Amino acid sequence: MIVESQEAVAALLLDPVTYGETGPVEVVETHISRIFLVGRRAFKLKRAVKLPYVDFSTPALRLTACEKEVELNSKTAPGLYAGVRRITRGIDGKLTFDGAGELADAAIEMVRFDQSKLLDRMAVAGQLTPALLTTVAGMIARYHRGAPEIHTGTGSSNLAGVLDINSAGFATSNVFQTDEIEQFTEAFRAALARYSAVLDRREAAGKIRRCHGDLHLRNICLFDSEPRLFDCIESTTR
Repeated sequence: MIVESQEAVAALLLDPVTYGETGPVEVVETHISRIFLVGRRAFKLKRAVKLPYVDFSTPALRLTACEKEVELNSKTAPGLYAGVRRITRGIDGKLTFDGAGELADAAIEMVRFDQSKLLDRMAVAGQLTPALLTTVAGMIARYHRGAPEIHTGTGSSNLAGVLDINSAGFATSNVFQTDEIEQFTEAFRAALARYSAVLDRREAAGKIRRCHGDLHLRNICLFDSEPRLFDCIESTTR
């Protein structure tokens, strides 16, 4: 659910003058973000939404999420993330990057890359060669080996939290009927009860790690001829 208008911020990011550019600004839309492409850069704005699985309802929360995203993704996508830009409102009401006024929003600044180098597009084009996939698999394996262990709860309690998010998401999706959601929830909870001891042992053994959380072909690209994993889930351990 959108909880705040971002039209003034969008107008700022849609104006090439904001970036000292003359060319057009392209926009890519997702359910929780808007990415503004201009020149050799990209600026990612998080939508002002409050959903069961994410809360970007205030400028401060969006700023924190942007900072976390840059921190985490910089480890698997070196050179791709340039940093976080604060969008501030001056006493004259005008918006600008990194001014002295109040925080109005935040955006992640990235280096713009060739969209044809996204692995999902390369798959469609038949360009995912065995050599490339071996390189990608090796990078992912090294990343997982070095991912930090997470001990913020038991294995079963972590999954119970995921089931809570799922139930809330089902309830607001307008896809399932109430009785269907109840059946799903009951089945999921029963399965969790059966495997809770195993999940708890895995957590104690260090098997829960800070991984990407959303690793699919559209979130892997070639940048400087090397694979990069980007756009991880910043708020949840997976």
